[in-house]
Amino acid sequence: MGTGDSTMGPGNILILMALLHSGTAFLKSEAYFNETAELPCQFLNSQNLSLNELVIFWQDQKKLVLYEFYLGKENLNNVDPKYMQRTSFDQNSWTLRLHRAQIKDKGVYQCIIHHKSPTGLVPHHQKDTELSLFANFTEPEIVQMSNVTENSGINLTCSSGQGYPKAMKMYFLLKLENSTELEYEGVMQTSQDNGTELYNVSISSYVPLPDGVSNVTIFCVLKAKSMKSREIEICSKPFCRVPRQPSPIAHQPSWIIAVILIFLILCGMACCLWKRKKKQRIVVSNKETTRMEKDTNEETEERMKIYVPERHDREVQCAV
Repeated sequence: MGTGDSTMGPGNILILMALLHSGTAFLKSEAYFNETAELPCQFLNSQNLSLNELVIFWQDQKKLVLYEFYLGKENLNNVDPKYMQRTSFDQNSWTLRLHRAQIKDKGVYQCIIHHKSPTGLVPHHQKDTELSLFANFTEPEIVQMSNVTENSGINLTCSSGQGYPKAMKMYFLLKLENSTELEYEGVMQTSQDNGTELYNVSISSYVPLPDGVSNVTIFCVLKAKSMKSREIEICSKPFCRVPRQPSPIAHQPSWIIAVILIFLILCGMACCLWKRKKKQRIVVSNKETTRMEKDTNEETEERMKIYVPERHDREVQCAV
């Protein structure tokens, strides 16, 4: 602000104190992280004052100036570096827009308007606005830490992040085949990023699986606050459908039974073929033995036929 017009007498101080007292009712403004926040001034300008005769500025709770409009012109000399090139003034609605809002920007802001009179600057209007920031958590993600055991359950971890304010609750939701729903809570671990001030959350829990249920669908649910104090629930994708226990063969899928039957049939056919071939080899061997014996007998008989006549001839000759 201009230093030459900034001196106020006791009367002006009393007026300013009255304005400060009357402005204790805060306006509420909400914005999402990294988006644009609005800081209204709610100045009606019933006297139809010109911007050329007004000094308008916004300051935060640490009295750091965000923006100053001095007698018809922007004045950047008093603007704190953290707000430089992050603001824009809407003259029609008397609203200051704070761009790329960060979590650390939350707090109370004051819009102050002074009117230039022949005696100097006179406090004319003040309005306080409380700014709240929000950031939606990422979709929860489930990770399995161990395998399912036959009669117990499963160890799961669920995590989500980049949210603000703190999450209210995080739990595992089991949906059974008969539409029954079961909740299992774990100890929620919370950490905050030093730079963005956003929160990361996670839970780890042993989730028992109900008896007598063949399949269970598991979700992770995060409950948090959103704008206008609304409670929202962010649900993970279905983690899996967990088989409860291995089923006997009679309850296995039909294609498994078919494969087993085909395997048994092929084994039976292979066994029959092996036995048949073995029998054929024995028959062939017996036939070969019989044939060889027959040939030997025939050869012996032939030799005998030849020998006997020769002996007969000799006998005849001798007889002669």
